[in-house]
Amino acid sequence: MLIKLKNKDTLHFDDFVFQCTIGKKGISSKKKEGDFCTPKGIFSIKNLYYRSDRLAKPQTKIIVKKIKKNMRWCNDSKSKKYNSLVGIKEKVRHEKMYRKDHKYDIVVVIDYNLKKPIPYKGSAIFIHITNNYKPTAGCVALNKKDLLILLKLINRKTKIKIG
Repeated sequence: MLIKLKNKDTLHFDDFVFQCTIGKKGISSKKKEGDFCTPKGIFSIKNLYYRSDRLAKPQTKIIVKKIKKNMRWCNDSKSKKYNSLVGIKEKVRHEKMYRKDHKYDIVVVIDYNLKKPIPYKGSAIFIHITNNYKPTAGCVALNKKDLLILLKLINRKTKIKIG
């Protein structure tokens, strides 16, 4: 089961076609931290995180976890915790998972540079929500309704092919 992203605004899964958006500077096989590119390749889908105060638990066959106020994703290339979930007490550069906007109400982690992460190769590559299809910093984003449909279709063996 493969999610296919062939261009910057269309994601395919089986017979479903979803409008999406990707990194501001397109797809790159030489992804670097902060370059606004979405990494090229075939990647596994990891956990789903969601805001339980804003929506019901999404129906899916992948692992689901609630986003808590203290959750952060480390994007500090100099940290041993680079490209992983960290707590509020960690003194590292990070992205807040519990955001005021709705982008991270649903977050699916893409298995890019997770195992033994290489510094500066890129971090926090997710599938998340968009309300306006503006380009992302490197993630793949769909509207909430489409993302909820996609989540019902995928499972732990599903991969995403970008580029």
